[in-house]
Amino acid sequence: MASHRRPKQPGPRYTGVLTATAAAAVALSPQAASADPLPDPNKKGVKAQVDRLYEQATQATEKYNGAREKADALRKHVATLQDAAARKQGELNELRDRIGAAAAGQYRSGGLDPALQLLLSGDPDTYLETASALDRAGERQTAALQHFLSQQRGLRQQRREALGQLRELDSLQKELGRRKSEIQGTLREAQRLLNTLSAKERARIAEEEDRANRASERVDLGNEASTSERAAAAFAAAKSRVGMPYVWGASGPSSFDCSGLTSWAYRQAGVTIPRTSQGQAGAGTRIGSLDALKPGDLVIMRSDLSHVGFYAGNGQILHAPKPGAQVRYESIARSGMPFMWGVRIG
Repeated sequence: MASHRRPKQPGPRYTGVLTATAAAAVALSPQAASADPLPDPNKKGVKAQVDRLYEQATQATEKYNGAREKADALRKHVATLQDAAARKQGELNELRDRIGAAAAGQYRSGGLDPALQLLLSGDPDTYLETASALDRAGERQTAALQHFLSQQRGLRQQRREALGQLRELDSLQKELGRRKSEIQGTLREAQRLLNTLSAKERARIAEEEDRANRASERVDLGNEASTSERAAAAFAAAKSRVGMPYVWGASGPSSFDCSGLTSWAYRQAGVTIPRTSQGQAGAGTRIGSLDALKPGDLVIMRSDLSHVGFYAGNGQILHAPKPGAQVRYESIARSGMPFMWGVRIG
């Protein structure tokens, strides 16, 4: 079986991508690092608590991504409505000018009663022909006026719709702010718990995380082939990101959250899929068995569908797992997240 070799590690331009999320697992303040107290038996569950907080943060991140995706779509829709309203206003202004000019012309040429005009006309036949033409012109004028009023009503409706969409967008932006605060608060709590540990205990946790990241250098992916060229191209794009940091809300190219990695990779293959793990869970053909998965298929994890990665072959998932971690390969069976189903795109 083929053994995977880890792609070249990111150069200096990536080393600055350190956020509160990426650094949370190993950050040591000068105060915390200055002492190395004896292990406290009451701290045994700290890592489990931190892992649970990271899970909550990733779940909240997918909700944040969903709200942001909806806000982006709504923003584009509002812009389209506003552009259409501006064009319609221009058409109405032009139509109003034409109607006004015609009305002014009629006013200047009018003034005599039609019967009197006929009586004074030296050529009744010519007068009647002219009057008939004026009637037809009047009908056209009336039709133009009706069209103007109809367009005006349409413009008012478009403006009302745009205003309603703007209110919804404002509500979504406030929701984004709330979700961002929720994620940041969860990560701060995780950091607070980590800072209660001794320097030795933090170093041990950091070493475990580094060991998991370095395991990608030795992973055996077997010889399974992808089901399509697009799936193979997406999987290849994801493999090129091994070693990049997890950052909540990020979708590449130098940092990712879980669904940010999968959506970015498929985009490199010319395929657009939803931004969130929940959206991706319904984006293609559902594969119910791990044994039926092929490299490039999406792997949907957790009962709330809040995690996603690529099936990499040989029971491995390629994913951006959590804050403080890097894009890496892991055994699905040992990931600590229940497998729900796979998704085959295209």
